[in-house]
Amino acid sequence: MAEETLIVKIDRENFEYDINSLVHAFYLGKQVKVLTPASRATSESDGLPAPFMVVEFQEDKAIMQCEGKQFVYEASEEGKKDPKVYKDGFKRFFYLTMKEITGKDLPWGNLTGIRPTKIAYGMLEQGKQDDEILSFKENHYVSDEKAQLSLDIAKTEKKLLEGIHYKDGYSLYIGIPFCPSTCMYCSFTSYPIGIFRKKIDDYVDCVIREMEHVSKLYKDKILDCVYIGGGTPTTLEAHQLDKLLTRLKECFDFKTVKEFTVEAGRADSITEEKLEVLYRHGVTRISVNPQTMKQATLDLIGRKASVEQTISAFGLARKVGFDNINMDLILGLPGEDVSDVQNTIRRVCELKPDSLTVHSLAIKRASALSKWVVENGVSMLNNTDDTMDIARDGALRMGMIPYYLYRQKNMAGNFENVGYAMPDKLGIYNILIMEEQQTIVALGAGSITKRVFEDGRIERQDNMKD
Repeated sequence: MAEETLIVKIDRENFEYDINSLVHAFYLGKQVKVLTPASRATSESDGLPAPFMVVEFQEDKAIMQCEGKQFVYEASEEGKKDPKVYKDGFKRFFYLTMKEITGKDLPWGNLTGIRPTKIAYGMLEQGKQDDEILSFKENHYVSDEKAQLSLDIAKTEKKLLEGIHYKDGYSLYIGIPFCPSTCMYCSFTSYPIGIFRKKIDDYVDCVIREMEHVSKLYKDKILDCVYIGGGTPTTLEAHQLDKLLTRLKECFDFKTVKEFTVEAGRADSITEEKLEVLYRHGVTRISVNPQTMKQATLDLIGRKASVEQTISAFGLARKVGFDNINMDLILGLPGEDVSDVQNTIRRVCELKPDSLTVHSLAIKRASALSKWVVENGVSMLNNTDDTMDIARDGALRMGMIPYYLYRQKNMAGNFENVGYAMPDKLGIYNILIMEEQQTIVALGAGSITKRVFEDGRIERQDNMKD
């Protein structure tokens, strides 16, 4: 195992996720392995580095050894009786201890979930006032700015979702797992179109069979949103897109559909003919994603679409008639600095998209970026308050508002992904994914169906990736 790995040994189950997530956040770019009694019994320990941290849990306290020092968590009287209170208290202790050891303060405090707006959203649903909702920052050490952002977005989400059919409705996701090439940062199910081109017709036929099956199962439900993602759906040829969308509209009743999105994504997969197919079939929202407007970075990360191709593809989409175009950006890409982000935002503002999704780079273990970081160092990934502010200010100058937010593990700067949009172009499907209020049925390789039950329980079902 690489020497970049930090080994944490704990003697109790059910704490490993939070410990792993927080150590990752404080030590960005390093691998973290949390060993529990169960994992130590089944994993080979030979060759592992000496433990970076050891935590021993007792009924009334926890003893933590790290960096040659000992830290003790004293459980409250209530925590001694209630495991959840004990765990919440330990998580606060652990965050403050890591802050003391590293000298770092994380903008999202000890929150380790990917949906921080769910806290504010849930409290809004309970009818609580702003001051009471914002008090969650004190228990979790969230910055004032991030707490306010969560509340603002939760209010926007709640208003937008008032017309969604939660109990008697659903949304549909269709995955097209092919790309022109695999970008360095990507860990999604994606296969190079050049190798798999001969199998695309068969794949489309398989997805159509799934559509036919689901349309029968859900014939008594109301369809709210349809989202075709990937991969890059526009790697399909125009006639293949036409076949897929024709059968989609035949299988499902689109009279109730509020939003129909297709990720065009990679500009090197976009042609005017394909855009005309999408427009003719009533697609209401597409994405043309530059990620950055710096050509050297695109070359480094293996994203073959050039800056010029992105600008051209955006212009083609406007020419065809699309009036709801999203653009995705990633902050913290290798070697990029403040001036690069300023240039990217300036050029995006010139194009005037209808929405802008700003991602903080996440280092996924399954991506080529993870190996690159080991070889080149995490210091080459620069995402800061300044770069986040540059992106936010650019979106606001274009008249956009923040409307959805989520986080991922190993994000550069421990920040977040934020969706901005013009007030009349908010992405409904994106909010549904984040707030998990409605069943989303997913078709295609590597997709995940999430069924939401009336009691709030959620069950996930993965489709095979191959």
